[in-house]
Amino acid sequence: MMKKYHYYLTTLFLKNLLTVIVVFIFLSFFLNIFEEIKFFENKESGIYFPIILTILNIPSIVFEILPFIFLLGVMFFFINLFEKDEIELLRSHGVNNLKITSIISFVSLILGIILIIVFYSFSANLKSLYLDIKYQYSKKGDHLAVVNEDGLWIKEKKEKDDNIFIINASNFRNNILENIKITELDQNYNLINTTVADRAKINKKLWVLNDVKIYSEEKQTEYKEKLNYLSTFNAKIISNLYSNLNSLNIFQLNKLKENYKSIGYSATEVKLHINKIYSLPLYLMLTTIIGALLMFKFNYIRSRFFLVVIGVLVSVVFYYINYFSILFGKNETLPVAVSIWLPHVIIFLICAFVSIRLNEN
Repeated sequence: MMKKYHYYLTTLFLKNLLTVIVVFIFLSFFLNIFEEIKFFENKESGIYFPIILTILNIPSIVFEILPFIFLLGVMFFFINLFEKDEIELLRSHGVNNLKITSIISFVSLILGIILIIVFYSFSANLKSLYLDIKYQYSKKGDHLAVVNEDGLWIKEKKEKDDNIFIINASNFRNNILENIKITELDQNYNLINTTVADRAKINKKLWVLNDVKIYSEEKQTEYKEKLNYLSTFNAKIISNLYSNLNSLNIFQLNKLKENYKSIGYSATEVKLHINKIYSLPLYLMLTTIIGALLMFKFNYIRSRFFLVVIGVLVSVVFYYINYFSILFGKNETLPVAVSIWLPHVIIFLICAFVSIRLNEN
């Protein structure tokens, strides 16, 4: 059975975490709603749309700042213990600094696992709904690009042209689309013509198609060595199809990774995102340990304001360590897994070394 002090420390830690989360939910709401109001200011929509979109977006925002939330939660947890002199009481009963740190770190690890299994899927689904609603009111609502097991699919409608273009390509690599088919439809989705090409260079919006065949009911099949096609997409835009990977749950991310591989497109971004999610429990545990080490080292600080300042500074350092490591992963200087997990392993070893002398404080 859980010892009483285990239960007490766990409950107190969770209460502080919940308090910090609630504060950040309200902050996220008030900061995000102004952006949504600005987005809808020139659109015919009810006042409730900015509120709905803000609520849908909050879980994703909270998930992104979880390490910072945990760090502040740990600090306020220790402030409560120090203010009530409960640290000394625990020490007098054989509960030393290392035991306290171990308990809340284990709780953080378990919470991290629960968060990626349950909360991330919840936030991703809401984020997807958020983007779908916003997409309907976006000026780019006539354009769509997706990747699935059948390759790359693009739907676009150009300015000053009522026709609809459906584009499919089997492969996308090095700014080149391979085995490309462009189907032109009228407003009623009646077929006008179909253009087939072996490949198309799309580094600019003016695509250059090679070895082209044009099929039409009105004309005989035309053959052209080259043909220019003006699109609303280029290689850079297509490369950022899923720049907001937070709208995809883990199953969708793994499926997207396989789809990218099937068309020969680099899945590095998706792999990085998946590894970031998987590493979250360890990240939260390390954040908890560092928060505990800071509090034991600077236990004379009682000001909550200075705690927030310390939390912000530590979070910024953590962020940039991970950011620069991820850059090496994006550039493929380091393997994806190494770029995500190596900083955590190094920080874990440093924390383990410092924790050896934790009970001396």
